Amino acid sequence: MAKHQLKGGKKTLTNSDLITVENLIKYFPVYSRGVLLKKQVGIVHAVDNISFNIKRKETFGLVGESGCGKTTTARVILNLIEPTSGEAFFEGENIFEKFQSSNKKEKLKLRREMQLIFQNPYGSLDPRMTVFDIISEPFVIHKHVPKSQWKEKVYELLELVGLEEYHAERYPHEFSGGQRQRICIARVLAVEPKFLIADEPVSSLDVSIRAQILNLLGELQERIGLTYLYISHDLSSVRQISHRVAVMYLGEIVELADTDELFKKPLQPYTKALIQAVPIPDPKAKTMKNVLSGEVPSPINPPSGCRFHPRCPIATEKCPKEKPKLINKGHAHYVACHYA
Repeated sequence: MAKHQLKGGKKTLTNSDLITVENLIKYFPVYSRGVLLKKQVGIVHAVDNISFNIKRKETFGLVGESGCGKTTTARVILNLIEPTSGEAFFEGENIFEKFQSSNKKEKLKLRREMQLIFQNPYGSLDPRMTVFDIISEPFVIHKHVPKSQWKEKVYELLELVGLEEYHAERYPHEFSGGQRQRICIARVLAVEPKFLIADEPVSSLDVSIRAQILNLLGELQERIGLTYLYISHDLSSVRQISHRVAVMYLGEIVELADTDELFKKPLQPYTKALIQAVPIPDPKAKTMKNVLSGEVPSPINPPSGCRFHPRCPIATEKCPKEKPKLINKGHAHYVACHYA
């Protein structure tokens, strides 16, 4: 989808893309248990040949049911787990090649520019450290802020995420879930990143607090110029914050479009079912529920052809025999379905 050319291992972009992912695959081997030896008996198709691009200062939503490969995609892009095959580029530089190199300085620089906001704000904070120590720890690792400026920088970051200076001396257990997530965001911003992956950042928070965190992410994007990959199974939050959305099913992207286009005119039956399942806060509103039949197939042995065909209400004999390609149906609306 992104126009580019390859020159000596570096991607030369001809548009405003910050992240480009091409033919990304991640398989996990499955072994049988043995007393002395273990034998591989299968593979989990966690991420299966997906491609997409993320523009600068854009929020790219990635949605789907649990186990569809959203978090695995994020972790592979950040090289927290190695890909089976495929490529990912940050500002034209091959991410995987960078991390495989022996240049520690270059790897640290890339780590600074690409950061992750975790799902559980309490589990990702050390309970033995004060907020000041938590936020200033990146200064120790990356050495990009002089020690004389640590206090001023920590206070500045706390103010940026809506907290007070006196919060710096407290411990994580003294805060609410929403405040702890703000601390996590402040810690991420301490390294001055360009790209953030937000993996279900509001799923563990009260409904009343979720909007505040989403608004904060939007404000930070406008103020600092951040780019987000926003991962969630909550389509309401995805619609609020995202510019474009990709829908994943069993490791594959089955639909990709601008947010308004996707929610107004979903083309893939799976996308339609996800949108129709979103609760509407109006007891008088009439909705058409398209409840999916059956269970999600095993990623160890995914269905042939279109992977959604065992649960699809419009599937025909063609669907299990031929895999649909992700095709542009107009207005940059991509869909993988024979009958879209």
